[in-house]
Amino acid sequence: MIKAIIFDFDGLILDTESREYEALQEIFKEHESDLPLSVWGKGIGTHSGFDPFTYLEEQIEKKLDQERLRKDWSTRFEKSISEEKPLPGVEGYLLAAKELGLKIGLASSSRYEWVSRHLKNIGLFEHFECIKTSDDVEKVKPDPALYLEAAKCLNVKPEECLAFEDSVNGSMAAKKAGMACVIVPNSVTKELEFKDFDHRLESMAEIELAALLDTISGKKD
Repeated sequence: MIKAIIFDFDGLILDTESREYEALQEIFKEHESDLPLSVWGKGIGTHSGFDPFTYLEEQIEKKLDQERLRKDWSTRFEKSISEEKPLPGVEGYLLAAKELGLKIGLASSSRYEWVSRHLKNIGLFEHFECIKTSDDVEKVKPDPALYLEAAKCLNVKPEECLAFEDSVNGSMAAKKAGMACVIVPNSVTKELEFKDFDHRLESMAEIELAALLDTISGKKD
């Protein structure tokens, strides 16, 4: 029986991933280069160590002012994300979960400052009983630690949780933790190869939470 739902943040609640990628692509194009999604996508939902500007230097065979480029990237991203609203269906699921008596948590590979700031900006911070981020674990997704910590914080067993993810690394983490996982890929992650999940949605607005829970429970029986 599902007693709690645990959300990822980036790309699932707020489409930060698409905005980050779009801002990077603008910079790459200005340098007559390209950042393939197949390259960028591998690091989504985790800390891969990939440096886009070192990659750009390698592609154009020229040294660049990386500090200036990072500031430019940040400025472009912050401008675009300031106009973003929660992705479709997110707020509805949060309200429905409360009505259904489910506990609500969040597990993100990002820093707490980042997650909490953006949640507050879009008015969703108060919905979460527990927020676990990279500040709380030694290893982020695809390691299961974040999801296990979130379950412990919510005082539920992993098998009593339903995780919502948009990335391959995130879905791997949820399944390794022993949770059911619904993937909701965004425009950046939808072409990636997901291997282990329980259900796929194009959007949380596609189906009501109660009906989704019935679907997941049916698959687990």
